[in-house]
Amino acid sequence: MDSDTDAVVDEWQARLLGLSHSLHAEPEVAFAEHASAAKLAALMRSAGFTVEEGVCGLPTALTATYGAGDLTVGLCAEYDALPGLGHACGHNIICASSAGAAIALRSAADRFGFRVKLLGTPAEESGGGKQLMLERGAFDDVTVAMMAHPGPAADRASVGESTQACTRFEVTFRGRPAHAAGAPWDGVNAADAAVVAQVAVGLLRQQIPPDHRIAGFVRSGGATTNIIPEQSVLEYEVRTPAAAGLTELRSRVWACFEAGALATGSTVEFRRTEPDYLDLRNDQWLLETYAAHLPAFGRSALPLPGGLTTASTDMGNVSHVLPSIHPMIALRGVTAMPHTHEFAAHTATPPADEALLHAAKLLARTATTLAADAPHRETYKAHHQARRS
Repeated sequence: MDSDTDAVVDEWQARLLGLSHSLHAEPEVAFAEHASAAKLAALMRSAGFTVEEGVCGLPTALTATYGAGDLTVGLCAEYDALPGLGHACGHNIICASSAGAAIALRSAADRFGFRVKLLGTPAEESGGGKQLMLERGAFDDVTVAMMAHPGPAADRASVGESTQACTRFEVTFRGRPAHAAGAPWDGVNAADAAVVAQVAVGLLRQQIPPDHRIAGFVRSGGATTNIIPEQSVLEYEVRTPAAAGLTELRSRVWACFEAGALATGSTVEFRRTEPDYLDLRNDQWLLETYAAHLPAFGRSALPLPGGLTTASTDMGNVSHVLPSIHPMIALRGVTAMPHTHEFAAHTATPPADEALLHAAKLLARTATTLAADAPHRETYKAHHQARRS
């Protein structure tokens, strides 16, 4: 059974690696992944899947389905890149590995009577594409959801790590322009408000737990040196280990921005820019099943369930609704960290290709194990029926 799905991945190896390398060569950012989505759709059609593009009102989202039955295995394919960095988070690997797993499951789906659904999920890095697809029904028929995420080398993979909850927002300070040399006292400096606020945020970091995160940047803060800046705009995010902590930390950070407005006489406005990302809740049995197959590929895992990583993913939102896994898979020999130029340079190399093929086989093996295990299959079906009722 495992050898069958492994063999299909091997058969499709050239096309899967071709997809990954093509995405890497032509990176597209959140909600602009038009060529990437089209390449994935073409591959899935060539494998006999029924493909729908532009689903959920999202032009770069898609679904590809095969088979029929009362169990639907969902495989999430991400393909958005990072602005200025390209595929520095390895979403080209994620896309091709999920596609490979889906294609490898065709014969198992026929044999065990289940359905395979690949979900092309845009805008993971920013925009919360999976949450939008959740809200709009793309996951309604999915019993379990899976994907694997690449990371740097490790002796043993932290396959069971949870991720942090995250909320992102835009801050706009509005002041009053004046001649910066002739009458600066007539102005209200919106850029100064941003400076005061960021100093306050920096001081706040001393008072928050070590597993909380605050990050941001100034998007605009003036147009020329001889005008007191009338407006400044910042983008910020806060992260906490669980969604319950987001509101408190966000309130404390917003107070820092309100202090900037108070100190300078400007006004401040806040705008939530995307859905909150929830903390990841890996399904224990699916995770154990995935980990049990690691030794076949010369890999091993840290003890489950694993710790907490300070990264965030909208797969966390999926995991709050249906049984899901999001294990990490190492690029062996690569020590660069994600979201760097160095890691991006490694995501279309032999270690990346190996991780892609291993992830495809591991996900396919996990799904086949579930489909063939009658008691667990019934358990997950019951969970799905309860959710849908």
